[in-house]
Amino acid sequence: MSQASNRGVVYKEPGKVAVESIPYPELAIGNRKCDHGVILKVVTTNICGSDQHMVRGRTTAPSGLVLGHEITGLVIETGRDVEFVKVGDLVSVPFNIACGRCRNCKEGKTGICLNVNPARPGAAYGYVDMGGWVGGQTEYVMVPYADFNLLKFPDADQAMEKIQDLTLLSDIFPTGFHGCVTAGVGPGSTVYIAGAGPVGLAAAASAHLLGAACVIVGDMNEDRLKQARSFGCETIDLTQEGDMADRLEAILGEREVDAFVDCVGFEAHACGCNHGKEAPATVLNSAMQMTRAGGQIGIPGLYVTEDPGAVDDAAKQGALSMRFGLGWAKSHSFHTGQCPVMKYHRPLMQAILFDKIKIADAVNVKMISLDEAPKGYADFDGGAAMKFVIDPHGSAA
Repeated sequence: MSQASNRGVVYKEPGKVAVESIPYPELAIGNRKCDHGVILKVVTTNICGSDQHMVRGRTTAPSGLVLGHEITGLVIETGRDVEFVKVGDLVSVPFNIACGRCRNCKEGKTGICLNVNPARPGAAYGYVDMGGWVGGQTEYVMVPYADFNLLKFPDADQAMEKIQDLTLLSDIFPTGFHGCVTAGVGPGSTVYIAGAGPVGLAAAASAHLLGAACVIVGDMNEDRLKQARSFGCETIDLTQEGDMADRLEAILGEREVDAFVDCVGFEAHACGCNHGKEAPATVLNSAMQMTRAGGQIGIPGLYVTEDPGAVDDAAKQGALSMRFGLGWAKSHSFHTGQCPVMKYHRPLMQAILFDKIKIADAVNVKMISLDEAPKGYADFDGGAAMKFVIDPHGSAA
């Protein structure tokens, strides 16, 4: 099967993306046939905060990179060795590319597959240093190791009715949930979520799903804090002066939380009167201050090994000034790294299909066309309190 054309969102230079014609995908990896892969007609593909790190010029992403790692699509072609995924299946694609064969994949650590990126463990679509795989903010995309990676929705018509929720299974819903799980969130927990972007909002909604007693979200954007309050979160405006322990006590009656989730990452800013100043370790240091002794800290926020736009030479190499002795003294545990999406996407799909969570409402999904993607990037970078979901073919409207 062949198609004449394909278009995608391409990174051009810091602050600029464009929608351009790109090659139609082939069932191939370099010069080698990819008999275990499939080609998808992309139904929805989301703009992620980690895409913004690249577009802001804060990584070593090359010009010409086709962006996008949050993909939901319709199978239109399968390789010879694909046994269980069929043409016509509507599927969610984990952003992690995983072989299913290596030691880490067999242990469920699909975010650090050993066979899909010659440079380091772990790969993703359309992301710098993650294996060179073509991104999915496109009309069509190739997915390798299809039988292992893809999550088929049980009923395509039902799925299309909930597509604004189900599109979030490729990354931010599992990522937010994973942040809470690794922070030890459970029934009765008090939780602080750093950051009210889409992943932070997904983490806050996940904390409620896990039974948290009180979920507090901190951010500097009032629109995003308002969005967090819309589904029952307490909020802290970090542009305002004040000791964080005092502010927690005003909400909880206690000066620390049980669980802390960092949904900000390496482009963090200082608080209060210094909120316009970048301070890449500030969230990690706050986590150790704000979390009770013996508590857990989940870190789904992205930290990088190379940041050309960092505030100092150390941070340009990913070396941050942390008061690690405090975390050691308080017996904290820290959990880092990519979310292994496959660990969570099926149960979270069920939670959506059985109306246990309205994740699209929580993160405020806004559907846009492929041609509107550059504006979506600009609005997201400008602090819009919404999750932009691209509908390349107009099929998900």
